[in-house]
Amino acid sequence: MFDINAHLGVHAQALAVRGRRNEMIADNMANADTPDYKARDLDFRAALAAASPGASGGVALSTTRGNHIAGGAAAGATDGAVQYRVPLAPSLDGNTVDVQVEQAAFAENSVRYQATLTFLNSRLRGLMTAITGQ
Repeated sequence: MFDINAHLGVHAQALAVRGRRNEMIADNMANADTPDYKARDLDFRAALAAASPGASGGVALSTTRGNHIAGGAAAGATDGAVQYRVPLAPSLDGNTVDVQVEQAAFAENSVRYQATLTFLNSRLRGLMTAITGQ
């Protein structure tokens, strides 16, 4: 039997982690004027290791009722990789967001997100070629 996850490799998990990092950076920029807001970022390597299948060291959640939502890899796996940014120039109101740093991080992560999408698209195109025989 064919395992699509094995064919796609790490790129599917990398896409989810890059998406989560973009969300965190966007949250930082949205809170640039919020007093005492601490800018956060994601350690990509640690988050990817936690999101990969068979990752060890994670905390398993237990539910007491059948209608509880089970903890998923998308949200819970990246929690341990969240770090606070050290500000280059701390502000008087305690906010640690530097908009230029966040914009640069967002741009870099967006380029890497697009590259991951390109890798996934290439893998899927290869599968379609094999299926259709063209």
